[in-house]
Amino acid sequence: MNLFSRPVGIAVAATLLASASAFAQSEMKGEVNVYTYREPGLVKPLFDAFTKETGIKVNVISASSGLEQRIKTEGANSPADVLLTTDISRLEAAVQNGITAPLNSKVIDEVVPSAFRDPEGHWAAVGMRARVIYASKERVKQTAITYDELADPKWKGKICIRSGQHMYNNALFAAMIAKRGEAKAEEWLRGVKANLAQKPSGGDRETARDIAAGKCDVGIGNTYYWALMNDKEADRKPWADATRVILPTFEGGGTHVNVSGVALIKTAPNKQNATKFIEWMVGPTAQQLHADSTYEYPMRAGVPINKTIASYGELKRDPLPLSQIAANRKKAAELVDKVGFDQ
Repeated sequence: MNLFSRPVGIAVAATLLASASAFAQSEMKGEVNVYTYREPGLVKPLFDAFTKETGIKVNVISASSGLEQRIKTEGANSPADVLLTTDISRLEAAVQNGITAPLNSKVIDEVVPSAFRDPEGHWAAVGMRARVIYASKERVKQTAITYDELADPKWKGKICIRSGQHMYNNALFAAMIAKRGEAKAEEWLRGVKANLAQKPSGGDRETARDIAAGKCDVGIGNTYYWALMNDKEADRKPWADATRVILPTFEGGGTHVNVSGVALIKTAPNKQNATKFIEWMVGPTAQQLHADSTYEYPMRAGVPINKTIASYGELKRDPLPLSQIAANRKKAAELVDKVGFDQ
């Protein structure tokens, strides 16, 4: 049995770990082992293209949670070479678990802006997504909205959003703390809570669904969900048809972005291949696939943005370094509980 051929649960028996270790030691030449939180169907085109261009086989373990802890538990026997994940919170969790090593890559340093790399080199972004407004085409006439404005009482009873503790919202709230300070961020979050049409629930797709159903007028979601609904999910296209995307900004700043990113595992048994994979992920082929297969904004300058994503308008990304967002994640989570945002 190929241990890397399909998603594996986080609760793994000792015999499975031992087999994985033996497999890693005996069969890893010309291969790279990627642990990922990304949806398998979205990233398979990337893995296939990498193998086609380099001849290096990609073995994949995917999961919805716990990969950092799993790699830490596997220790020196872990077959993991690369962690491919979404969100700054998961990248930072990998660093905090002590499982990563500095990339030390000139390619990464040249392609990826410093704001989207770990200051110590432990991770780098390979694609961007923005946290934006989904707005009712029928009921919202504004074409520009700021994040700050979401606390304005004019939106009372008109906002839908997923849980404030979800990592996507946590990052946005952490950015607000970094920009405004904790006291003003709390005031803002209380204002947003007061404007909610219903208890935070569901995901970003469900936010669009509820706007289409008239339960709210605006919501917060990631750029790629709307594109997926519009282009590839026929049963959800009516939700996209009833809404439009507005690229909001911070007052005095730009649009909040988060990332998908990669980290090199410090015990990687295939370090050379892992480095090739990481550098390939910011190359022209991979970056175009990020744009057209995963609907992300490319990190590499000059790579065309997917036409659906481009239809939102020009992205003026906020310059706040992701490291500052990561530093305020814990405060953001505490603030959500303090104001009873999810209650």
